Amino acid sequence: LQGWRQMFLYLLLGALGATLCLSQQLRMQGDYVLGGLFPLGSAEGTGLGDRLQPNATVCTRFSSLGLLWALAVKMAVEEINNGSALLPGLHLGYDLFDTCSEPTVAMKPSLMFMAKAGSCNIAAYCNYTQYQPRVLAVIGPHSSELALVTGKFFSFFLVPQVSYGASTDRLSNREIFPSFFRTVPSDQVQVAAMVELLQELGWNWVAAVGSDDEYGRQGLSLFSGLANARGICIAHEGLVPLPPGSLRLGALRGLLRQVNQSSVQVVVLFSSAHAARTLFSYSIRCKLSPKVWVASEAWLTSDLVMTLPGMPGVGTVLGFLQQGAPMPEFPSYVRTRLALAADPAFCASLDAEQPGLEEHVVGPRCPQCDHVTLENLSAGLLHHQTFAAYAAVYGVAQALHNTLRCNASGCPRREPVRPWQLLENMYNVSFRARGLALQFDASGNVNVDYDLKLWVWQDPTPKLRTVGTFKGRLELWRSQMCWHTPGKQQPVSQCSRQCKEGQVRRVKGFHSCCYDCVDCKAGSYQRNPDDLLCTQCDQDQWSPDRSTRCFPRKPMFLAWGEPAVLLLLALLALALGLALAALGLFLWHSDSPLVQASGGPRACFGLACLGLVCLSVLLFPGQPGPASCLAQQPLFHLPLTGCLSTLFLQAAEIFVGSELPPSWAEKMRGRLRGPWAWLVVLLAMLAEAALCAWYLVAFPPEVVTDWRVLPTEALVHCHVHSWISFGLVHATNAMLAFLCFLGTFLVQSRPGHYNGARGLTFAMLAYFITWISFVPLFANVHVAYQPAVQMGAILLCALGILATFHLPKCYLLLQRPELNTPEFFLEDNARAQGSSWGTSTAETTPSSRS
Repeated sequence: LQGWRQMFLYLLLGALGATLCLSQQLRMQGDYVLGGLFPLGSAEGTGLGDRLQPNATVCTRFSSLGLLWALAVKMAVEEINNGSALLPGLHLGYDLFDTCSEPTVAMKPSLMFMAKAGSCNIAAYCNYTQYQPRVLAVIGPHSSELALVTGKFFSFFLVPQVSYGASTDRLSNREIFPSFFRTVPSDQVQVAAMVELLQELGWNWVAAVGSDDEYGRQGLSLFSGLANARGICIAHEGLVPLPPGSLRLGALRGLLRQVNQSSVQVVVLFSSAHAARTLFSYSIRCKLSPKVWVASEAWLTSDLVMTLPGMPGVGTVLGFLQQGAPMPEFPSYVRTRLALAADPAFCASLDAEQPGLEEHVVGPRCPQCDHVTLENLSAGLLHHQTFAAYAAVYGVAQALHNTLRCNASGCPRREPVRPWQLLENMYNVSFRARGLALQFDASGNVNVDYDLKLWVWQDPTPKLRTVGTFKGRLELWRSQMCWHTPGKQQPVSQCSRQCKEGQVRRVKGFHSCCYDCVDCKAGSYQRNPDDLLCTQCDQDQWSPDRSTRCFPRKPMFLAWGEPAVLLLLALLALALGLALAALGLFLWHSDSPLVQASGGPRACFGLACLGLVCLSVLLFPGQPGPASCLAQQPLFHLPLTGCLSTLFLQAAEIFVGSELPPSWAEKMRGRLRGPWAWLVVLLAMLAEAALCAWYLVAFPPEVVTDWRVLPTEALVHCHVHSWISFGLVHATNAMLAFLCFLGTFLVQSRPGHYNGARGLTFAMLAYFITWISFVPLFANVHVAYQPAVQMGAILLCALGILATFHLPKCYLLLQRPELNTPEFFLEDNARAQGSSWGTSTAETTPSSRS
């Protein structure tokens, strides 16, 4: 009944315009007193910049939020005093003053707080350890601009100061502000949340604007540094002047014009509420196209901005707001305080209990507070910083509770607690406010999370909708978001399109977000999406064009199953089969004139060597190894030398028989047969063996893996260190072939006799044509196919010798046995050749000529 009576009285006096005693409720005595600094008024239009004397400043404009934050502190103190959980048996007091949102005004109550208890004088001491000021701790102020001034002042005396709104990161510096705490997160956290929001929504081309005060400059600096580190480019950057002046507003208009003409669709505004109102006033006046505005906490919920005419046309407003515990009793508490302020009996009791000590020094605490109505305060009853002011009291109370070693039965310590003693227990103190667990960290900040708020336009002011949270990591609720853009589509704010996979950015100009997309070429890849250069693959890897990874290279060599190798193996089978068939035929007819005329056992030895030459090609296919690389040339050249040496002896016999006098020819022919002939073969093979040994010792071929010659594979091949030595290995065989050719090229054949010189001539021509063609072909063919070229040259050389020299004789043995006579084969060598064989020299006219 009493409450209804007070409320009715408040409404009646409010209707009559009567004065309340609300300002008298801003102080209360207690065992320990808390000071408070709140923006109850504003010094706008008071000419602070023009004053010439340090006289009193009158704050004219009233701030309803400042009064509500002060009442939240009052509510918290009364809860603690009426409860038993904290400071049982003790009574907290408070002394709350107006700052007018000006540092010069805030200094006077700050000096009053540091006055000696029971007076308004500050004593000067060498040592303030035993000094007992009027207040034990200070709640406030609300802004970073003021906290930077008062924070240094209170830090000198080590008086704990707990702000409910100052968020600049500079205040976390413990060397400069050792006694500063706050129940709001540092701007560092808010900036991190903003940057993560931009990244999540793909906005990397933004404008950044701040208010020209400590809060805006510091916040803009933090944002610029973190944004650049995260790959977000700031296309335009500027400050909103405070107070607004005509000269500096020209720069602001220029900034807005640049933003309007560019492709920037997102503006980050780190600003105080007054500066934000100034910026939006000019934006609306300049008809700035709708943008996405990422708001700082200072203006996101400000009535100064929300109620500005034309605000729905600025676009989409997003911002982070710190979370707090709900305070459903607070509106009822405010109504009760207003009702009591209208009760004359209650007001008279306040005058009797708390006679004013400082009104003659600081003036009236809040003249405007005595003329407020519930309607003036209703809009800000649920403001987010209300809980922050409320929680600040509980943080100090918990630290004092710990300092006095209080328990459920009381507080054993009774000696006075000085501010620096309380400060020792403020560090890392844990406390609860409305069931929410909080803790001051080593920098004086609290672990409070953020909600992401979106303005949803409604008359007369926008409604805040929660569309996400930030708890060290952003969680976005896209289904709750709406965009105030044409088509309601999410805006795109990028200087350049996103590069596709396998492309890197080639930066244009000064901003890393403006770039051309360049494809990564084969052999390189895009390691990270933000790379500016393609990364080269390792030598054992490969990649195609526009790749995002590398692939391992497979070893490549002349494999057995390749078509070229299969074709060459078929050619090998043919050549080897013909050589073995000819050898078998010669052995079967070893006593026949044809075989004897061809050299007899030497001819069989030459065919066997020719078979080995064919078999040497089996060393080239397959994966090369050290043994196969070393054996390839010797196992080819030594058998070929054996074959060519037998042909050389055959050519020498023909040359001697046809070009020398008979007496000389008979003597030389004897030396070209028997043991002496085999000595020539042996010497030729020893010479070739010496060359091969020198080649293997001085320039040994080795297995090499070439990582670059093929696009996707690693070529494994036998590497020749010296092509000169490689050519010298062919010297013995080339000399034998050349001597054979010279010895038979000009020899005249006798009619009616077998022309052995012609077969040798064509055999040597086949040899030279094969190896002369081999040189340019081998030099120009891809290194991967060089083993196949060598195989082909060896087999063609062997087939050429077989086809021109041995196979015609095999034809005669099989198809023309009537020609296999001494007269046809042996008389062709020399006129006296018949006596050496013990046969008649009479001519036999063949039935046909070969």
